[in-house]
Amino acid sequence: MKKVFGIFFGGLMCVTCLVVGAPSPNILVILADDLGYGDTGFTGSTEIRTPRLNALAANGMICENGYVTHPYCGPSRAGLITGRYQARFGMEVNCTYSPFDLQMGLPLSEKTFGQRMQEVGYRTGIIGKWHLGAAAPYHPNQRGFDYFYGFLSGGHGYFPSGVTSTHPLLLENGSPHYAANEGYFLPLVRNENAAEFNEYLTRALSRDAARFVRESEKAFCLFLSYNAPHGPLEAPKETIAKYRHIEDWNRRVYAAMIDEMDQGIGWVIDALEASDKLSNTLIIFLSDNGGVSPKVGHEFENWANNKPFREGKGSFLEGGIHVPFLVHWPAVLPSGGTFDGLVSALDIAPTMVAAAGGLVGEDEFDGVNLLPFLMGSEQRSPHEALFWREGEGACWAVRTPEAKFVKSSWDASELELYTMEDDPYEVVNRVAEEGDLCNRLAALWNEWNQENEPTVLLQSYEYQKERMLFYSELYLRLKEKADQRKPMSIP
Repeated sequence: MKKVFGIFFGGLMCVTCLVVGAPSPNILVILADDLGYGDTGFTGSTEIRTPRLNALAANGMICENGYVTHPYCGPSRAGLITGRYQARFGMEVNCTYSPFDLQMGLPLSEKTFGQRMQEVGYRTGIIGKWHLGAAAPYHPNQRGFDYFYGFLSGGHGYFPSGVTSTHPLLLENGSPHYAANEGYFLPLVRNENAAEFNEYLTRALSRDAARFVRESEKAFCLFLSYNAPHGPLEAPKETIAKYRHIEDWNRRVYAAMIDEMDQGIGWVIDALEASDKLSNTLIIFLSDNGGVSPKVGHEFENWANNKPFREGKGSFLEGGIHVPFLVHWPAVLPSGGTFDGLVSALDIAPTMVAAAGGLVGEDEFDGVNLLPFLMGSEQRSPHEALFWREGEGACWAVRTPEAKFVKSSWDASELELYTMEDDPYEVVNRVAEEGDLCNRLAALWNEWNQENEPTVLLQSYEYQKERMLFYSELYLRLKEKADQRKPMSIP
Protein backbone atom coordinates (compact mmCIF):
# COMPACT_ATOMS: atom_id res chain seq x y z
CA MET A 1 0.00 0.00 0.00
CA LYS A 2 1.16 3.52 -0.69
CA LYS A 3 1.24 6.15 2.01
CA VAL A 4 -0.95 9.22 1.63
CA PHE A 5 2.04 11.55 1.72
CA GLY A 6 3.01 10.37 -1.77
CA ILE A 7 -0.09 11.91 -3.40
CA PHE A 8 0.30 15.57 -2.61
CA PHE A 9 -0.44 17.02 -6.07
CA GLY A 10 -3.39 14.73 -6.71
CA GLY A 11 -4.81 15.86 -3.39
CA LEU A 12 -4.60 19.51 -4.41
CA MET A 13 -6.44 18.77 -7.63
CA CYS A 14 -9.22 17.10 -5.68
CA VAL A 15 -9.54 20.12 -3.40
CA THR A 16 -9.97 22.30 -6.46
CA CYS A 17 -12.71 20.02 -7.80
CA LEU A 18 -14.59 20.38 -4.53
CA VAL A 19 -14.37 24.14 -4.63
CA VAL A 20 -15.65 24.64 -8.17
CA GLY A 21 -19.04 23.07 -7.47
CA ALA A 22 -19.01 19.36 -8.16
CA PRO A 23 -22.25 17.59 -7.14
CA SER A 24 -22.71 17.28 -3.40
CA PRO A 25 -21.47 13.88 -2.24
CA ASN A 26 -23.65 11.33 -0.52
CA ILE A 27 -22.32 10.37 2.90
CA LEU A 28 -22.56 6.94 4.53
CA VAL A 29 -21.18 6.31 8.02
CA ILE A 30 -21.13 2.61 8.95
CA LEU A 31 -20.55 1.82 12.62
CA ALA A 32 -19.93 -1.69 13.93
CA ASP A 33 -20.53 -2.48 17.61
CA ASP A 34 -17.87 -4.18 19.77
CA LEU A 35 -15.82 -5.26 16.75
CA GLY A 36 -12.36 -6.58 17.60
CA TYR A 37 -9.51 -4.78 15.86
CA GLY A 38 -8.12 -8.02 14.45
CA ASP A 39 -11.46 -9.37 13.22
CA THR A 40 -11.63 -7.90 9.71
CA GLY A 41 -9.60 -8.92 6.71
CA PHE A 42 -8.25 -5.43 6.15
CA THR A 43 -6.83 -5.41 9.69
CA GLY A 44 -5.26 -8.84 9.37
CA SER A 45 -7.85 -11.54 10.02
CA THR A 46 -7.55 -14.76 8.03
CA GLU A 47 -10.21 -16.44 10.15
CA ILE A 48 -13.29 -14.27 9.51
CA ARG A 49 -14.49 -13.43 6.00
CA THR A 50 -15.05 -9.74 5.28
CA PRO A 51 -14.64 -9.42 1.48
CA ARG A 52 -16.86 -6.35 1.13
CA LEU A 53 -15.02 -4.41 3.83
CA ASN A 54 -11.71 -5.56 2.36
CA ALA A 55 -12.75 -4.18 -1.04
CA LEU A 56 -13.68 -0.81 0.49
CA ALA A 57 -10.29 -0.69 2.18
CA ALA A 58 -8.42 -1.69 -0.99
CA ASN A 59 -10.20 1.02 -2.95
CA GLY A 60 -10.10 3.61 -0.20
CA MET A 61 -7.79 4.65 2.61
CA ILE A 62 -7.06 2.85 5.86
CA CYS A 63 -6.50 5.09 8.87
CA GLU A 64 -3.90 3.10 10.77
CA ASN A 65 -4.26 5.22 13.91
CA GLY A 66 -8.05 5.52 14.02
CA TYR A 67 -9.55 6.08 17.49
CA VAL A 68 -12.90 6.50 19.19
CA THR A 69 -13.53 8.77 22.16
CA HIS A 70 -14.62 6.13 24.67
CA PRO A 71 -14.19 2.38 25.22
CA TYR A 72 -17.90 1.54 25.25
CA CYS A 73 -21.10 2.22 23.37
CA GLY A 74 -23.12 5.28 24.40
CA PRO A 75 -20.39 7.82 25.16
CA SER A 76 -18.49 6.76 22.03
CA ARG A 77 -21.59 7.44 19.93
CA ALA A 78 -22.10 10.79 21.63
CA GLY A 79 -18.60 11.90 20.61
CA LEU A 80 -19.01 10.63 17.06
CA ILE A 81 -22.42 12.18 16.39
CA THR A 82 -21.50 15.62 17.76
CA GLY A 83 -17.83 15.92 16.83
CA ARG A 84 -17.20 16.96 20.44
CA TYR A 85 -15.67 15.07 23.33
CA GLN A 86 -18.61 13.73 25.32
CA ALA A 87 -16.89 14.90 28.51
CA ARG A 88 -17.57 18.46 27.30
CA PHE A 89 -21.26 17.86 28.04
CA GLY A 90 -21.05 15.26 30.81
CA MET A 91 -22.08 12.11 28.92
CA GLU A 92 -19.57 9.54 30.16
CA VAL A 93 -21.90 6.58 30.78
CA ASN A 94 -24.46 4.65 28.75
CA CYS A 95 -28.02 5.89 28.54
CA THR A 96 -30.48 3.42 30.00
CA TYR A 97 -33.67 2.63 28.08
CA SER A 98 -35.88 5.14 29.92
CA PRO A 99 -38.68 6.41 27.64
CA PHE A 100 -40.15 8.65 30.35
CA ASP A 101 -36.90 10.12 31.69
CA LEU A 102 -36.46 13.59 30.22
CA GLN A 103 -32.86 13.79 31.48
CA MET A 104 -31.60 10.47 30.08
CA GLY A 105 -30.18 11.27 26.67
CA LEU A 106 -27.74 13.26 24.57
CA PRO A 107 -28.12 16.79 26.00
CA LEU A 108 -30.41 18.92 23.87
CA SER A 109 -27.78 21.66 23.88
CA GLU A 110 -25.66 19.50 21.54
CA LYS A 111 -26.06 19.54 17.75
CA THR A 112 -25.79 16.22 15.91
CA PHE A 113 -24.24 15.77 12.49
CA GLY A 114 -27.78 15.00 11.30
CA GLN A 115 -28.87 18.53 12.21
CA ARG A 116 -25.82 20.00 10.54
CA MET A 117 -26.44 18.06 7.33
CA GLN A 118 -30.11 19.05 7.28
CA GLU A 119 -28.94 22.66 7.40
CA VAL A 120 -27.00 22.19 4.15
CA GLY A 121 -29.94 20.53 2.40
CA TYR A 122 -29.31 16.82 2.89
CA ARG A 123 -31.79 14.03 3.41
CA THR A 124 -30.69 12.39 6.67
CA GLY A 125 -31.29 8.96 8.14
CA ILE A 126 -30.17 6.58 10.87
CA ILE A 127 -30.74 2.85 10.66
CA GLY A 128 -29.98 0.56 13.59
CA LYS A 129 -28.83 1.34 17.11
CA TRP A 130 -29.47 4.79 18.63
CA HIS A 131 -28.57 4.53 22.37
CA LEU A 132 -28.67 8.30 22.90
CA GLY A 133 -31.99 8.60 24.73
CA ALA A 134 -35.42 6.94 24.47
CA ALA A 135 -37.70 9.77 25.64
CA ALA A 136 -39.49 11.82 22.98
CA PRO A 137 -37.12 14.85 22.95
CA TYR A 138 -34.16 12.54 22.25
CA HIS A 139 -35.78 10.56 19.44
CA PRO A 140 -33.68 10.58 16.23
CA ASN A 141 -36.46 12.38 14.34
CA GLN A 142 -36.06 15.22 16.87
CA ARG A 143 -32.25 15.23 16.63
CA GLY A 144 -31.69 15.87 12.95
CA PHE A 145 -32.68 12.65 11.21
CA ASP A 146 -35.50 12.67 8.70
CA TYR A 147 -35.74 8.89 8.78
CA PHE A 148 -35.19 6.30 11.51
CA TYR A 149 -35.49 2.53 11.46
CA GLY A 150 -34.03 0.59 14.34
CA PHE A 151 -34.13 0.61 18.13
CA LEU A 152 -33.64 3.29 20.74
CA SER A 153 -31.90 1.14 23.35
CA GLY A 154 -28.31 -0.07 23.61
CA GLY A 155 -29.01 -3.52 22.25
CA HIS A 156 -31.57 -5.85 20.71
CA GLY A 157 -32.19 -9.52 20.08
CA TYR A 158 -31.29 -10.61 16.56
CA PHE A 159 -34.21 -12.94 15.90
CA PRO A 160 -37.86 -11.91 15.94
CA SER A 161 -38.62 -14.50 18.60
CA GLY A 162 -36.10 -13.05 21.06
CA VAL A 163 -34.48 -15.17 23.75
CA THR A 164 -37.60 -16.48 25.48
CA SER A 165 -41.29 -16.32 24.76
CA THR A 166 -42.22 -14.27 27.83
CA HIS A 167 -39.28 -11.89 28.45
CA PRO A 168 -39.91 -11.42 32.20
CA LEU A 169 -38.80 -8.16 33.73
CA LEU A 170 -37.33 -10.05 36.70
CA LEU A 171 -35.04 -13.06 36.77
CA GLU A 172 -35.80 -16.08 38.94
CA ASN A 173 -33.56 -14.67 41.69
CA GLY A 174 -35.61 -11.45 41.75
CA SER A 175 -33.00 -9.22 40.13
CA PRO A 176 -33.86 -7.15 37.05
CA HIS A 177 -33.72 -8.90 33.69
CA TYR A 178 -31.27 -6.45 32.12
CA ALA A 179 -32.00 -7.23 28.47
CA ALA A 180 -35.78 -7.14 28.93
CA ASN A 181 -35.64 -3.89 30.86
CA GLU A 182 -33.31 -2.38 28.25
CA GLY A 183 -35.70 -3.02 25.37
CA TYR A 184 -33.93 -5.96 23.73
CA PHE A 185 -37.23 -7.66 22.89
CA LEU A 186 -39.36 -4.66 21.93
CA PRO A 187 -40.54 -4.12 18.35
CA LEU A 188 -38.28 -2.04 16.17
CA VAL A 189 -39.20 1.56 15.47
CA ARG A 190 -39.73 3.25 12.10
CA ASN A 191 -39.77 6.97 12.68
CA GLU A 192 -42.32 7.32 15.49
CA ASN A 193 -44.19 4.05 14.92
CA ALA A 194 -43.62 0.43 15.85
CA ALA A 195 -41.99 -1.63 13.10
CA GLU A 196 -41.69 -5.41 13.35
CA PHE A 197 -38.96 -7.36 11.60
CA ASN A 198 -39.29 -10.90 10.29
CA GLU A 199 -35.71 -11.93 9.55
CA TYR A 200 -32.29 -11.85 11.14
CA LEU A 201 -31.86 -8.29 12.45
CA THR A 202 -28.59 -7.46 10.68
CA ARG A 203 -30.22 -8.43 7.38
CA ALA A 204 -33.28 -6.30 8.12
CA LEU A 205 -31.12 -3.25 8.88
CA SER A 206 -28.95 -3.80 5.79
CA ARG A 207 -31.96 -4.29 3.53
CA ASP A 208 -33.52 -1.06 4.79
CA ALA A 209 -30.25 0.83 4.29
CA ALA A 210 -29.98 -0.45 0.71
CA ARG A 211 -33.51 0.77 0.05
CA PHE A 212 -32.73 4.18 1.60
CA VAL A 213 -29.70 4.84 -0.61
CA ARG A 214 -31.41 3.49 -3.72
CA GLU A 215 -34.53 5.63 -3.31
CA SER A 216 -32.89 8.90 -2.19
CA GLU A 217 -33.35 11.44 -4.96
CA LYS A 218 -31.15 14.12 -3.42
CA ALA A 219 -27.85 14.01 -1.57
CA PHE A 220 -28.17 11.95 1.58
CA CYS A 221 -26.37 11.41 4.86
CA LEU A 222 -27.04 7.94 6.28
CA PHE A 223 -25.77 6.62 9.61
CA LEU A 224 -25.89 2.81 9.41
CA SER A 225 -25.42 1.93 13.06
CA TYR A 226 -25.22 -1.85 13.38
CA ASN A 227 -25.47 -3.61 16.71
CA ALA A 228 -23.39 -6.46 15.27
CA PRO A 229 -21.32 -8.08 16.59
CA HIS A 230 -22.45 -6.86 20.05
CA GLY A 231 -24.19 -9.54 22.15
CA PRO A 232 -26.38 -11.44 22.45
CA LEU A 233 -24.42 -13.94 20.39
CA GLU A 234 -26.96 -14.97 17.74
CA ALA A 235 -26.58 -15.77 14.04
CA PRO A 236 -28.32 -17.86 11.36
CA LYS A 237 -27.38 -21.54 11.48
CA GLU A 238 -26.14 -21.61 7.89
CA THR A 239 -23.73 -18.75 8.56
CA ILE A 240 -22.46 -20.31 11.78
CA ALA A 241 -21.81 -23.48 9.77
CA LYS A 242 -19.33 -21.55 7.58
CA TYR A 243 -17.07 -21.22 10.64
CA ARG A 244 -16.77 -24.85 11.73
CA HIS A 245 -13.01 -24.31 11.65
CA ILE A 246 -13.36 -22.15 14.80
CA GLU A 247 -13.47 -24.51 17.78
CA ASP A 248 -14.79 -22.11 20.42
CA TRP A 249 -18.57 -21.82 20.08
CA ASN A 250 -18.80 -18.19 21.22
CA ARG A 251 -16.18 -17.08 18.72
CA ARG A 252 -17.79 -19.15 15.98
CA VAL A 253 -21.13 -17.36 16.41
CA TYR A 254 -19.37 -14.00 16.74
CA ALA A 255 -17.55 -14.66 13.44
CA ALA A 256 -20.88 -15.44 11.77
CA MET A 257 -22.30 -12.15 13.05
CA ILE A 258 -19.41 -10.24 11.45
CA ASP A 259 -19.89 -12.22 8.25
CA GLU A 260 -23.58 -11.23 8.18
CA MET A 261 -22.67 -7.58 8.72
CA ASP A 262 -20.14 -7.71 5.89
CA GLN A 263 -22.72 -9.27 3.56
CA GLY A 264 -25.20 -6.55 4.52
CA ILE A 265 -22.66 -3.82 3.82
CA GLY A 266 -22.29 -5.45 0.42
CA TRP A 267 -26.02 -5.05 -0.23
CA VAL A 268 -25.72 -1.33 0.50
CA ILE A 269 -22.66 -0.98 -1.77
CA ASP A 270 -24.49 -2.86 -4.52
CA ALA A 271 -27.45 -0.48 -4.16
CA LEU A 272 -25.09 2.50 -4.49
CA GLU A 273 -23.54 1.00 -7.61
CA ALA A 274 -26.91 0.11 -9.16
CA SER A 275 -28.13 3.70 -8.67
CA ASP A 276 -24.85 5.18 -9.98
CA LYS A 277 -24.03 6.80 -6.63
CA LEU A 278 -20.99 4.90 -5.40
CA SER A 279 -18.29 7.07 -6.97
CA ASN A 280 -19.53 10.22 -5.27
CA THR A 281 -20.38 8.69 -1.89
CA LEU A 282 -18.08 9.35 1.05
CA ILE A 283 -18.09 6.14 3.11
CA ILE A 284 -16.56 5.92 6.58
CA PHE A 285 -16.40 2.62 8.44
CA LEU A 286 -15.30 2.09 12.04
CA SER A 287 -16.26 0.36 15.29
CA ASP A 288 -17.65 2.13 18.35
CA ASN A 289 -14.94 0.57 20.55
CA GLY A 290 -12.78 -2.51 20.78
CA GLY A 291 -14.08 -6.05 21.03
CA VAL A 292 -14.89 -7.64 24.37
CA SER A 293 -11.95 -8.97 26.34
CA PRO A 294 -11.95 -11.23 29.43
CA LYS A 295 -11.35 -9.30 32.63
CA VAL A 296 -12.47 -9.25 36.24
CA GLY A 297 -16.25 -9.58 36.52
CA HIS A 298 -16.84 -10.83 32.97
CA GLU A 299 -14.25 -13.48 32.19
CA PHE A 300 -16.85 -15.20 29.98
CA GLU A 301 -16.43 -12.57 27.24
CA ASN A 302 -13.78 -14.42 25.31
CA TRP A 303 -14.71 -14.21 21.66
CA ALA A 304 -13.19 -11.06 20.13
CA ASN A 305 -9.64 -10.61 18.86
CA ASN A 306 -8.11 -7.17 19.42
CA LYS A 307 -4.60 -8.22 18.47
CA PRO A 308 -2.02 -6.88 18.00
CA PHE A 309 -3.31 -4.60 20.77
CA ARG A 310 -3.78 -5.32 24.47
CA GLU A 311 -7.09 -5.43 26.35
CA GLY A 312 -10.43 -4.49 24.77
CA LYS A 313 -13.80 -2.91 25.41
CA GLY A 314 -13.80 -0.88 28.63
CA SER A 315 -10.06 -0.20 28.63
CA PHE A 316 -8.08 2.87 27.60
CA LEU A 317 -5.28 0.65 26.36
CA GLU A 318 -5.19 0.38 22.58
CA GLY A 319 -7.48 -2.66 22.39
CA GLY A 320 -10.36 -0.64 23.81
CA ILE A 321 -10.13 2.55 21.73
CA HIS A 322 -7.98 1.88 18.63
CA VAL A 323 -10.46 0.61 16.04
CA PRO A 324 -10.67 -0.50 12.40
CA PHE A 325 -11.18 2.75 10.46
CA LEU A 326 -11.42 3.27 6.70
CA VAL A 327 -12.49 6.08 4.38
CA HIS A 328 -13.70 5.46 0.82
CA TRP A 329 -14.61 8.14 -1.75
CA PRO A 330 -13.64 7.13 -5.30
CA ALA A 331 -14.40 10.53 -6.84
CA VAL A 332 -11.96 12.32 -4.53
CA LEU A 333 -9.66 10.08 -2.49
CA PRO A 334 -6.88 7.86 -3.83
CA SER A 335 -7.29 4.11 -3.57
CA GLY A 336 -5.07 1.65 -1.77
CA GLY A 337 -3.54 4.21 0.59
CA THR A 338 -2.83 4.25 4.28
CA PHE A 339 -2.70 7.22 6.62
CA ASP A 340 -0.84 7.07 9.93
CA GLY A 341 -1.71 10.42 11.53
CA LEU A 342 -3.95 10.50 14.60
CA VAL A 343 -7.58 10.22 13.45
CA SER A 344 -10.63 10.27 15.71
CA ALA A 345 -14.35 9.59 15.45
CA LEU A 346 -14.57 13.28 16.41
CA ASP A 347 -13.44 14.07 12.87
CA ILE A 348 -16.43 12.48 11.14
CA ALA A 349 -18.88 15.33 11.73
CA PRO A 350 -16.61 18.19 10.56
CA THR A 351 -15.41 16.11 7.59
CA MET A 352 -18.92 15.46 6.32
CA VAL A 353 -19.92 19.10 6.77
CA ALA A 354 -16.84 20.23 4.82
CA ALA A 355 -17.44 17.63 2.09
CA ALA A 356 -20.98 18.96 1.69
CA GLY A 357 -19.70 22.52 1.26
CA GLY A 358 -20.66 23.73 4.73
CA LEU A 359 -18.56 25.90 7.00
CA VAL A 360 -16.60 24.19 9.78
CA GLY A 361 -16.29 26.64 12.67
CA GLU A 362 -13.16 26.26 14.76
CA ASP A 363 -15.11 26.49 18.02
CA GLU A 364 -17.88 24.06 17.05
CA PHE A 365 -15.90 20.83 17.01
CA ASP A 366 -13.12 19.04 18.82
CA GLY A 367 -12.61 17.10 15.58
CA VAL A 368 -11.14 18.38 12.33
CA ASN A 369 -11.90 18.09 8.63
CA LEU A 370 -9.85 15.09 7.49
CA LEU A 371 -10.01 15.74 3.76
CA PRO A 372 -6.89 17.93 3.43
CA PHE A 373 -4.91 15.33 5.38
CA LEU A 374 -6.18 12.33 3.45
CA MET A 375 -5.62 14.09 0.13
CA GLY A 376 -2.10 15.17 1.07
CA SER A 377 -2.41 18.94 1.11
CA GLU A 378 -1.77 18.87 4.89
CA GLN A 379 1.46 17.05 5.70
CA ARG A 380 1.02 16.49 9.45
CA SER A 381 -1.10 14.61 11.94
CA PRO A 382 -4.69 15.90 12.18
CA HIS A 383 -4.31 15.97 15.98
CA GLU A 384 -1.34 16.90 18.11
CA ALA A 385 -3.01 15.03 20.98
CA LEU A 386 -6.12 12.96 21.68
CA PHE A 387 -7.73 12.64 25.11
CA TRP A 388 -9.95 10.22 27.02
CA ARG A 389 -11.75 10.35 30.34
CA GLU A 390 -14.22 8.23 32.28
CA GLY A 391 -15.75 8.74 35.71
CA GLU A 392 -14.64 12.39 35.69
CA GLY A 393 -11.05 11.19 35.72
CA ALA A 394 -11.26 7.84 37.51
CA CYS A 395 -9.44 6.59 34.45
CA TRP A 396 -7.98 8.59 31.59
CA ALA A 397 -5.51 8.69 28.72
CA VAL A 398 -3.67 11.16 26.51
CA ARG A 399 -1.92 10.26 23.29
CA THR A 400 0.36 12.29 21.04
CA PRO A 401 1.99 10.90 17.89
CA GLU A 402 5.03 10.09 20.02
CA ALA A 403 3.70 8.77 23.33
CA LYS A 404 0.70 7.71 25.41
CA PHE A 405 0.17 8.26 29.15
CA VAL A 406 -2.70 6.28 30.65
CA LYS A 407 -4.57 5.03 33.69
CA SER A 408 -6.18 2.28 31.69
CA SER A 409 -9.27 1.42 33.75
CA TRP A 410 -11.05 2.02 37.04
CA ASP A 411 -9.21 -0.96 38.52
CA ALA A 412 -5.75 -0.12 37.14
CA SER A 413 -3.17 -0.25 39.92
CA GLU A 414 -0.48 1.83 38.20
CA LEU A 415 0.05 4.51 35.61
CA GLU A 416 1.51 3.53 32.25
CA LEU A 417 3.59 5.37 29.65
CA TYR A 418 4.37 4.03 26.20
CA THR A 419 6.53 5.49 23.44
CA MET A 420 4.13 4.79 20.58
CA GLU A 421 6.53 5.23 17.67
CA ASP A 422 8.65 2.25 18.71
CA ASP A 423 6.15 0.47 20.99
CA PRO A 424 2.69 0.81 19.37
CA TYR A 425 1.42 -2.33 21.11
CA GLU A 426 2.12 -1.01 24.62
CA VAL A 427 4.54 -3.69 25.75
CA VAL A 428 7.11 -1.76 27.82
CA ASN A 429 5.86 0.61 30.50
CA ARG A 430 8.37 3.47 30.68
CA VAL A 431 6.65 5.56 33.35
CA ALA A 432 9.58 5.17 35.78
CA GLU A 433 12.19 6.28 33.24
CA GLU A 434 10.35 9.14 31.53
CA GLY A 435 9.27 11.45 34.30
CA ASP A 436 9.56 14.63 32.23
CA LEU A 437 7.50 13.15 29.42
CA CYS A 438 4.84 12.05 31.92
CA ASN A 439 4.67 15.58 33.28
CA ARG A 440 4.30 17.10 29.81
CA LEU A 441 1.50 14.72 28.87
CA ALA A 442 -0.21 15.23 32.23
CA ALA A 443 -0.14 18.98 31.65
CA LEU A 444 -1.81 18.51 28.26
CA TRP A 445 -4.54 16.36 29.79
CA ASN A 446 -5.12 18.77 32.67
CA GLU A 447 -5.46 21.70 30.29
CA TRP A 448 -7.95 19.76 28.15
CA ASN A 449 -9.93 18.65 31.20
CA GLN A 450 -10.58 22.22 32.32
CA GLU A 451 -13.28 22.54 29.66
CA ASN A 452 -15.13 19.35 30.68
CA GLU A 453 -18.31 18.99 32.70
CA PRO A 454 -19.36 16.65 35.52
CA THR A 455 -21.19 13.51 34.48
CA VAL A 456 -24.92 14.19 34.09
CA LEU A 457 -26.04 10.57 33.65
CA LEU A 458 -25.25 8.67 36.83
CA GLN A 459 -24.49 4.97 36.83
CA SER A 460 -22.25 3.40 39.44
CA TYR A 461 -19.32 1.14 38.73
CA GLU A 462 -21.07 -1.56 40.80
CA TYR A 463 -24.11 -1.29 38.51
CA GLN A 464 -21.90 -1.87 35.49
CA LYS A 465 -20.37 -4.97 37.10
CA GLU A 466 -23.82 -6.36 37.95
CA ARG A 467 -24.88 -5.85 34.35
CA MET A 468 -21.89 -7.84 33.11
CA LEU A 469 -22.65 -10.68 35.52
CA PHE A 470 -26.16 -10.83 34.13
CA TYR A 471 -24.74 -11.10 30.63
CA SER A 472 -22.72 -14.15 31.62
CA GLU A 473 -25.97 -15.95 32.52
CA LEU A 474 -27.67 -14.71 29.36
CA TYR A 475 -24.97 -16.01 27.03
CA LEU A 476 -24.98 -19.43 28.65
CA ARG A 477 -28.72 -19.70 28.01
CA LEU A 478 -28.28 -18.48 24.42
CA LYS A 479 -25.65 -21.12 23.79
CA GLU A 480 -28.03 -23.84 24.99
CA LYS A 481 -30.78 -22.58 22.70
CA ALA A 482 -28.63 -21.99 19.60
CA ASP A 483 -29.04 -25.48 18.14
CA GLN A 484 -32.81 -25.21 18.45
CA ARG A 485 -33.04 -22.22 16.15
CA LYS A 486 -34.57 -22.57 12.72
CA PRO A 487 -32.29 -21.40 9.88
CA MET A 488 -33.07 -17.93 8.58
CA SER A 489 -32.85 -17.42 4.83
CA ILE A 490 -32.81 -14.36 2.61
CA PRO A 491 -36.20 -13.99 0.87
